[in-house]
Amino acid sequence: MQGTLGGGLGPGPSAVDRRALLVCCFILASALGQMNFTGDQVLRILAKNEEQLSLLRDLESLKPQKVDFWRGPARPSLPVDMRVPFAELKDVKTYLESHGLVYSIMIKDIQVLLDEERETMAKSRRLERSAGSFSYSSYHTLEEIYNWIDSFVMENADIVSKIWIGDSFENRSMLILKFSTGGSQRRAIWIDSGIHSREWITHATGIWTAKQIVNEYGKDGTLTNILNDMDIFLEIVSNPDGFAFTHSMNRLWRKNKSSRPGISCIGVDLNRNWRSGFGGNGSNDNPCSETYRGPYPHSEPEVAATADFITAHGNVKALISIHSYSQMLMYPYGHSLEPVADQEELHSLAKRAVQALYKVHGIKYIYGSISTTLYVASGITLDWAYDSGIKYSFSFELRDTGHYGFLLPASQIIPTAQETWMAIRTIMEHTLNHPY
Repeated sequence: MQGTLGGGLGPGPSAVDRRALLVCCFILASALGQMNFTGDQVLRILAKNEEQLSLLRDLESLKPQKVDFWRGPARPSLPVDMRVPFAELKDVKTYLESHGLVYSIMIKDIQVLLDEERETMAKSRRLERSAGSFSYSSYHTLEEIYNWIDSFVMENADIVSKIWIGDSFENRSMLILKFSTGGSQRRAIWIDSGIHSREWITHATGIWTAKQIVNEYGKDGTLTNILNDMDIFLEIVSNPDGFAFTHSMNRLWRKNKSSRPGISCIGVDLNRNWRSGFGGNGSNDNPCSETYRGPYPHSEPEVAATADFITAHGNVKALISIHSYSQMLMYPYGHSLEPVADQEELHSLAKRAVQALYKVHGIKYIYGSISTTLYVASGITLDWAYDSGIKYSFSFELRDTGHYGFLLPASQIIPTAQETWMAIRTIMEHTLNHPY
């Protein structure tokens, strides 16, 4: 429903009361070690044309630390969602109104959702302790996920193993699960999730996917054929430092945690740090930007570790990268509007994968190349993978409920994972049946 240009919030506390409330919240947040987002809003803008999209891009460059695009300016047919801190709301709304950009309030107060999320996690943790079992319908911390990995590997040692591929900037282990029925250097499929640390639904989807692979092997003919011929590598936490930080300090953190002398802002957008198309449109050279690309390609240990492993393996045939939240399935290129050599096959496969996904819960996904479907994005995983010879390279942007953005409630984990699995399964089956 369209909000008023003035914000449409209705009657509320006075400005003095509001400031007092914010001060109290910030004091409490500091005591708990968590950043507080009380009063921050997510605005949704429907740009009418390219000129209005350009105005929104200008806003990002004017306020790189004050406007956080959850869904960036892409094309007039797609909404733009951006988080605006409480202190900046008046100025940003004035900017939008002065340029005729109509907005609605998608999230009125982000902290309300974060508090609900934290309480849901606490309840789930208590239930898990009492039941002695891991909940696949809950969000978990890095420590909990790594403990689960150890238990999962131990329980399924006949088909699953754990591989260390390197350390993050803050020296956390980067781990992948290998699903294999034997052999060495067999054709392989790579799946990763969580490269943007705040997208918790992707980690949860990766965990559920791991369980599904084990459950279906020997029961489902398609999955059994895939694993009898190929290996599957699954990196559930591609950005461990950033992910840990979302739990300990800043739930909305997107980048990794790297720092460099003389630069006050920390973190690199790992999905802008890949060699292919590095430094082009859709990435940023400002270290304070959410899309900061880093000083040079593969400068970040998380990206280098993944790239080195895939390159050294030499026989990865499909790469699937899981993100949120624009409800899309995309293939290369992101950095160029030029179609790739395999565009026709990739487009057909994306269509079939989306159709398989739709049959689960009737959720419609858009599909196409990244640059033409979403926006131009340089230095991303998929472009590097395709240019490295991995033809079947795809990226998911998971569910968009229209109300929560990537703060998807835990109740949506299983439905989202079930849908995503059917699309992943379609891509893996095609890879099996179309060797190259």
